[in-house]
Amino acid sequence: MSAKVTPIPDGFHTLTPHLIVRGAAEAIDFYKKAFGAEEVMRSTMPGSKTIMHASLRIGDSVIMLNDEFPNYGALSPVALNGSPVTIHLYVADVDAVFNRAVAAGATARMPVQDMFWGDRYGKLTDPFGHHWSVATRKEIVSPAELEKRAAKAFGEMK
Repeated sequence: MSAKVTPIPDGFHTLTPHLIVRGAAEAIDFYKKAFGAEEVMRSTMPGSKTIMHASLRIGDSVIMLNDEFPNYGALSPVALNGSPVTIHLYVADVDAVFNRAVAAGATARMPVQDMFWGDRYGKLTDPFGHHWSVATRKEIVSPAELEKRAAKAFGEMK
């Protein structure tokens, strides 16, 4: 008797980031140190250490990753000279996670600060070229208050 197959695997959400990384094994170690990731599984190319698929759990979410495979168009931000994507991570203590990530090798791009939308928020780039924003929700802001605060914040940026 075979097990019932569900369309979304247990433990996954409907949307799951999948990162292409130059140095996937090192990236797994970094994500463990920086974000408390737990390795769920790792599959390597036969006869090598090249990671063709790995899954990590960060909080209640899964993130998948693999090494670059240029022949198949799987290129990392290093190969592409940057990334337009930011992975957003909500945590209980943004300051602690941000500082731990920097200590593990991430580059701070925007220091942690209280933001007009109600989050304490900062931005990082990991050693593999992926952008991360890290935040802790501090208050719930109504749409009207958000609009007012945004106008003030962007007015101050001029």
